[in-house]
Amino acid sequence: MKNNISIIGVPMDLGQSRRGVDMGPSAIRYAGVIDRLEQLNYTVNDLGDVPVSRPDVKHKAGEGNLRNLTQIAEANNHLAEMVDAEINKGTFPLVFGGDHSIAIGSLAGIAKHYDNLGVIWYDAHGDLNTDETSPSGNIHGMPLAVNLGFGHEKLTKILGYFPKVKPENVVVIGARDLDPGEKELIKKINLKVYTMHEIDRVGMPAIMEEAIEYLKDRTDGVHLSLDLDGLDPREVPGVGTPVLGGMTYRESHLAMEMLHESDIITSAEFVEVNPILDEKNKTATVAVALMGSLFGEKLK
Repeated sequence: MKNNISIIGVPMDLGQSRRGVDMGPSAIRYAGVIDRLEQLNYTVNDLGDVPVSRPDVKHKAGEGNLRNLTQIAEANNHLAEMVDAEINKGTFPLVFGGDHSIAIGSLAGIAKHYDNLGVIWYDAHGDLNTDETSPSGNIHGMPLAVNLGFGHEKLTKILGYFPKVKPENVVVIGARDLDPGEKELIKKINLKVYTMHEIDRVGMPAIMEEAIEYLKDRTDGVHLSLDLDGLDPREVPGVGTPVLGGMTYRESHLAMEMLHESDIITSAEFVEVNPILDEKNKTATVAVALMGSLFGEKLK
């Protein structure tokens, strides 16, 4: 990993129905992330937050089956430009959400710098819906589909190119809540998905070894997109769409430790921290602890 880290916050809650996740970047900062990373000898530059405009309540907030499309596209364009600029400076972009729709902008700014960017999607959900398949119209359930080139062109064509990633370069880890349309897309494009069933059967070490081996030779960089709801809600109560039966705190630390040892991660984002639903900032504290492991923190 590069020694210089650029932190970008995205106080976005427009991609889902529950308020509060826009305070996620502040909660992560409050949990001591900068001190944690600096103690690991990284140089950290906090660039503050991307501006996110609110929809005009007097007018229709969305377009078709897409809630808050205009505002989400606008914020993701800003994020993409910031991430692009930081990569040009040679830094490691570390993005804090906000809901998972921000991955649209993160990957738009990152993928243009790689011929074969890999993506690890650490999440309870596939985020593979489109405006045609989404039951809710919430864009935070669509970012992986968007980055694969499926969805509204205001989202897929941010920074003027698409798709951002190839299906064969994506690995989903921890899925346990998939909509019918997502299951169809997974089969159609032959996406590599490790559900909780596989993790329970063979264990996290085997899953991570296989995922790392799968990505390291076919990609020239790997982006980690970590949704805190990938963990079991008993570990992280402050998420907007909790799903029982998720990955444990210890399994997740092991996954981050193995990613650090593999030296394949070139950018990352941590999303869906909702302080309103949390207990004494527990979820943001877990997020920071996982970042510690990802960036090389060891017990000895």
